[in-house]
Amino acid sequence: MILLVGLGNPGSRYLFNRHNIGFMAVDAIWHRHGFAPWRSRFQGAVAEGRLGEVQSLLLKPRTYMNESGRAVAAAMRFYKIGTDAVIVFHDELDLAPGKLRTKTGGGVAGHNGLRSLAAHVGPDFRRVRLGIGHPGDKHLVYDYVLRDFANSDRDWLEPLLAAIAEHAPLLAAGKDSSFMNKVHLTLNPPEEEPEETDG
Repeated sequence: MILLVGLGNPGSRYLFNRHNIGFMAVDAIWHRHGFAPWRSRFQGAVAEGRLGEVQSLLLKPRTYMNESGRAVAAAMRFYKIGTDAVIVFHDELDLAPGKLRTKTGGGVAGHNGLRSLAAHVGPDFRRVRLGIGHPGDKHLVYDYVLRDFANSDRDWLEPLLAAIAEHAPLLAAGKDSSFMNKVHLTLNPPEEEPEETDG
C-alpha cells in the first residue's frame, strides 16, 4: 500500500488558499480514480482505492498544517508502511506557479507541514512540490499562502491538478521521474512540425 498525503488546513475558510494546493491534488486524484467515500480516521479524512495495480490510501490531515505529522504517523503505524511508501503533496514557494517537481527527503524550507512530518516520521518521505510562486518579500509569505488563489490562477491550476490525477498511477508504481515528465508534457505539449508542401 502507498499513502498519498495532501497538506492543507481544514475548514471552509482555507479551502481555496494557496497553502491548500496539497488538499486539491489529492481531491483531484480521488475524483479521477473512483476512490471510496471519504471517512474520518487518523485525525484526518481518508479514502481507499487503487492507482493502477497499487492499493492506495489518500489522507487529508484535519489537524492544522503545523500538526500534519501526527495524522501521517498514525496511518503509517496502522498500515505498517515506511516513509518510502509515503508521498506528500505540498505548496512550494520556490517554484513558479504551475511548476511541479518530485524529490525524496531533504529540508523543510520553513514549511510548517513538512516540519511536522519530519518531526514525526523523519525527513525521507517522497514529495511532490507544487509551485505557487513567491510574493517577493519573506515578510509577505504568511499572508500570501493563506490567501485564496486568484481567478486568473485557474488557467494553470486546473490543468495542473488534472495532469497530476491522470498520471498518479506512475507515482504509485514508484516512477516519480516518469510522473514528473508526463505531467510536464501534458501541460507543455510539443509543437507539431508544420507539414512540408511542394511548390
